[in-house]
Amino acid sequence: MGSFGGRTKHIVNFRSFFTELKRRNVYKMAIAYAVVAWLLIQIATQVFPFFEIPNWAVQLVVVALLIGFPVALVLAWAFEITPQGIKRADDVLPNESITRKTGRKLVALTIVVAAVTAGMFVFRLLQAKGTEGPLTTPAATSSTIPNKSIAVLPFANLSEDKENAYFVDGIQDEILTRLAKISALKVISRTSTRRYTSSPKNLPEIAKQLGVASILEGSVQRVGGAVRVNVQLIDASKDRHLWGETYDRDIKDIFSVESEVAQAVADALKAQLLPAESARIAHVPTKNPQAYDQFLKAEYFLNQLFWTNAKDPGEIARKAEASYESAIAADREFALAYAQLSYLKATTFWFGIDPSPQTMETARTAATRALALQPELPEAHLAMGYVHYWGQRDYAAALAEFGAARKSLPNDANVLKAMARVHRRQGNLLQAIPEFEQATTLDPGDTDLAREIGVTLACLRRYAEADAAFARSIALSPDNAYAYVYRAGALQLSGDVEAARQVLAAVPAELDPQGAVSLQRCYLAMAMRQPDAALAVLAKAPAWLNTATDGLLMPATLWRGRALAAKGENGAARAAFLEAKQAMEEKRRASGESAGTESYLALAYAGLGEKDAALQAARRATELLPMSQDVLSGAWYLYQLAGVEAEFGETESAINHIEQLLAAPAGFYVSDASLQADPAWNPIRKDPRFQKLLKTKAP
Repeated sequence: MGSFGGRTKHIVNFRSFFTELKRRNVYKMAIAYAVVAWLLIQIATQVFPFFEIPNWAVQLVVVALLIGFPVALVLAWAFEITPQGIKRADDVLPNESITRKTGRKLVALTIVVAAVTAGMFVFRLLQAKGTEGPLTTPAATSSTIPNKSIAVLPFANLSEDKENAYFVDGIQDEILTRLAKISALKVISRTSTRRYTSSPKNLPEIAKQLGVASILEGSVQRVGGAVRVNVQLIDASKDRHLWGETYDRDIKDIFSVESEVAQAVADALKAQLLPAESARIAHVPTKNPQAYDQFLKAEYFLNQLFWTNAKDPGEIARKAEASYESAIAADREFALAYAQLSYLKATTFWFGIDPSPQTMETARTAATRALALQPELPEAHLAMGYVHYWGQRDYAAALAEFGAARKSLPNDANVLKAMARVHRRQGNLLQAIPEFEQATTLDPGDTDLAREIGVTLACLRRYAEADAAFARSIALSPDNAYAYVYRAGALQLSGDVEAARQVLAAVPAELDPQGAVSLQRCYLAMAMRQPDAALAVLAKAPAWLNTATDGLLMPATLWRGRALAAKGENGAARAAFLEAKQAMEEKRRASGESAGTESYLALAYAGLGEKDAALQAARRATELLPMSQDVLSGAWYLYQLAGVEAEFGETESAINHIEQLLAAPAGFYVSDASLQADPAWNPIRKDPRFQKLLKTKAP
């Protein structure tokens, strides 16, 4: 009985204690404190960033509130509010206590603060749903971002002479290039970082968009031969500085700055460098300040060639070439300048800016010289890879060179992009897609990568997925004309003609300097049996239209002739076809025989009714570039041949080729929907074999 009685006494004491906690409003104080603390934390996280107060201040608020919680409970127990003021609870007589009234006030306060807190929470939730950053790629989560990952934002130009913009861009690019050669790091390509300003305020959000943990900011000031470079490395998630330095150097010593910055960043991020990597980032490509200055100008123009809808890309390319040649003239041992000159010339050849055979020969000579001067230079291997790919379509040799470049450029998205493009040409589209996607992790803001993924998916006739990729490409760069062109083409081939029309209608006229959008509008108008609409487009289009296929140019008169013929205006149509024929024959004489030239000549001959010449030219195009050598472009020329064959009654051969296209990843030229709508098949539409194809779903 004694032990039972002792246990009862303890229970009574505990009950008395909890009753006293309730009477003294300790429970209510705990709830009120928690609600108010939560509100203060929300205010701190919302307001502090606006005033650029660092994240550690928010952390300090949280710690202070946690420490204050037990203090508030002790004070609530020990003291009581009375009409005479605050007194120790033990000194308050029962008739003086107003704890019930105080408790009601605490409850009311808690309800009001809780309502405000809930309102802020809902506001932030809606804001998060309705706000998008400049990138449409889903932002990485903290759990998926590697600790050793970095983006180099554009450097600020503090020089009085704003013409030094090329120099500032060059310094940033050279530092980024050195960092990209460190395999232990994930480094974002400049294509993705160039859209941001110097020293932006929302670093944590930018880091999430780019998928990196750290950001490198900087500024450059150049006065004559003296250069000041200021850089700082920031932990973006915590908004705290990891490292910073200011370098005052003579321009001839600028390479040492770039190397030192790369090494310091690697050290700060605890990235272990391999001996070969240390040598690469310390390597000085030239000791000649004049050569280096001209090289940076050339790189500036090269980037403009890729990143703008230039009305005259040829002029930009000539400026870049002149600057590379000036750099080489100042330093004949400048291997990197030779390599980049080679890449420039190969680019202008492939994309039709300067398609003469001499252009590619210059590219080969420059790449060969670069490798002779510096056999391990990765940029030289990349350049030679493009010589093999774009110059000869020697895919095995190209992949070997790209593989060599990849070993020394582990963070270069362009190398992965090059390999994916080659695999796609070989017909290995399912291998190309993950390579493009891997490149996207290194260059999430590259609109071309999103577009390339869309093209690949459309070729596989996965049109819904392709449309999403094209939409992402447009969102990343709304002024990229080719993203609209490819998206509209894929929508048209999927059968959604109205959606294709809407996409093209949204393109401003100034985004069509090379006529690619105009040509796609013609395709669509003719498929919709609207030749007048096609003629209206051509009236404002340039004389040569970019087909968005390997940079091939088509005379606008060719489509003018087809539109006039569809209207029955045969005389005017013949004049247009004759003009197109003369233009293409002149192009053949100037640039030599090519699949593109022969294919468009075939269409001109066909418009003039010259059957034998049309069939011969169309077949010659497929011989020069068969699908076995290039699935993408080869399918285009086979499609053109099938159309010419259908026009001149070569029905069996035409249908054989259509079946071949349906069995291949040629979804950008032939689909189940296009068999129904493409006017090219009108002459054979009633043939039983063709009718059977209409009932067969394209793979």
